[in-house]
This record gives sequence, C-alpha cells and structure tokens, in this order.
Amino acid sequence: MDLMLLTLGDSIDRIFYQFDIAIFQFFAGIQNSFLTVVAKLFTSFGDQAFIIPMVILGLVMLFFKKTRKYGLALVFAILVGTLLTNVIIKPAVLRIRPYNTLQDVDFYWQAYLGAGALSESDYSFPSGHTTGAFEMAIAMFLVFWSEGKKKIAWVFPALALCTMGSRIYLMVHYPTDVLAGMIVGIAAGIAGYYIMKGIMHLIGKSEKLNNADLAKVKFLKWCDGKAGAAVITVVVLGAFLYSFIPVLSEGGADTVRCAYDDKYDCYNAARVDDPDYPPIDGKEYCKIHWNELMGE
Repeated sequence: MDLMLLTLGDSIDRIFYQFDIAIFQFFAGIQNSFLTVVAKLFTSFGDQAFIIPMVILGLVMLFFKKTRKYGLALVFAILVGTLLTNVIIKPAVLRIRPYNTLQDVDFYWQAYLGAGALSESDYSFPSGHTTGAFEMAIAMFLVFWSEGKKKIAWVFPALALCTMGSRIYLMVHYPTDVLAGMIVGIAAGIAGYYIMKGIMHLIGKSEKLNNADLAKVKFLKWCDGKAGAAVITVVVLGAFLYSFIPVLSEGGADTVRCAYDDKYDCYNAARVDDPDYPPIDGKEYCKIHWNELMGE
C-alpha cells in the first residue's frame, strides 16, 4: 500500500488542496527577479544557519545582567519551537514537500523553478523556517514590550511575517505549512518568555545569582553600554549574512538532489558528505528516503 496514503500529511494535502493552490497561484503571479532576492533575504531569518548563532548569542547574553532576560527568552523559545516542530510534529505528520507532490501542476512547477528551485531535506509540515522566525520574534517582542520599547518590539513580528511569506513565494512550503509554523512559533515564543519570567523570579531570590554580571569584570565593563548593544547588532548582522549569502546561489543545477525516483522524482536536497546519512549503493538520499531505505 502507498505509504503516502497512510500519513496525516496526505490528509492535509487533500483537505486543504484548493486553499493551498489558490495561495500558490497568487504568489506565482507576483514573482519577479527582484522579489525573489527579497524572499531569499527574509527566508534567511528562519534558516538554521541564523538560528544556531542566535542560540549561542542568547547563551552569552545570560552572563550579563542587562541582557539576561533577552537571552533566556530567546534560548528557551528556540528550544521549545525546535522540540515541537522537528521532534514531535514533523515526524508525526510526514507531509511531503510541495515540489515533490505538485510536480504535475504546471504553474506551480514553473514558479518553483523560477524562484530558484530551493530545497530542504526533511518533511514539510510545519514550516521550520516560519517556526524559527516566530519563536524568536514573539519572545523578543514580549521582552521589548515589557521593557517599554514598544516601537522596536513590532519590528520582530514584522520580520517573522515576511519570513513566513517568503517560504510560500519560494514554493518550498504549502501555505498551510507556514500557518502551522506561525502557530507553533507563537506558542514557543510565549513559552520562552514565561519560562524566562519564572527563571528570573528564581534568580531574583538569590542575591548572588541576581548580581552575577560579567560586565563587572574590568576588561568587559564596556559591554554594559552602547558598545555592548553595537556588538550584539554586529553579531546578528554577521549571522544573517552567514545565512543569506549561501541562499543566493542555492538551488538550480548545482544542487545534489535525492536519488529517490519511485513515486516521484524527489527534489529534496541530498545529505551529501554527511556521516549520519552515508550513500546507499553509491547514491545520495535526503533524510526522508535514507531513513525509509534503511528501515529507520
């Protein structure tokens, strides 16, 4: 029996087919070279290459009293979002990427190729990029809002919404994938914020922990002022460029695609030079089909 017929992802495909196709048609209709670059710019905010440095930045921020609440909210939001999306929901739903299931829909396929034919190596629902963007955005929104910095706070969800739209524009996610990613990301961001509140409350009960601050160290005192904020800005910008620049050349003929070609020609990115996913009979596969072939 066809494995796809047994998945929750297949049910979502059928139930929301007309909705997803209608949204895809809209984005295909506005596609042009300028917007494609803009979409790749915003999609970088949800990429693993951006999120991992943000986790590291968040951990560093824990050691400075002035930024501790930001670091805690950021780290826990990302941890919750990653757990929900990659560990729980994606393996449970098993939804195949649209560039695999909609290869016979001409307008979609032309739009996918026209947007650069980007690809991922895992399942589609929910969108991990959207989850990542919203978990960070909502956590930072709530912290900045609570600090009275309301104008800055709105920047974060605005960026997340643009990241969400970029995933549809690039045709790598169904619209329902990104809607689910938004919901999961919002939940993770709220969870991260309130976990931070609870930890900060516990820290506040200990004078030693509450006063722990690397900014008191002589050669790090400059971190407590505008210079520290400038360093954080530079780190975030550097992480963004680290994520964005490779996306500009991603996709197309140079991408090594999964060798699976049974029910469809898999356009997922193969796990090349990945010791966890070695070639099978000399062929490279994405995570999904490598696990299927290995019975995992």
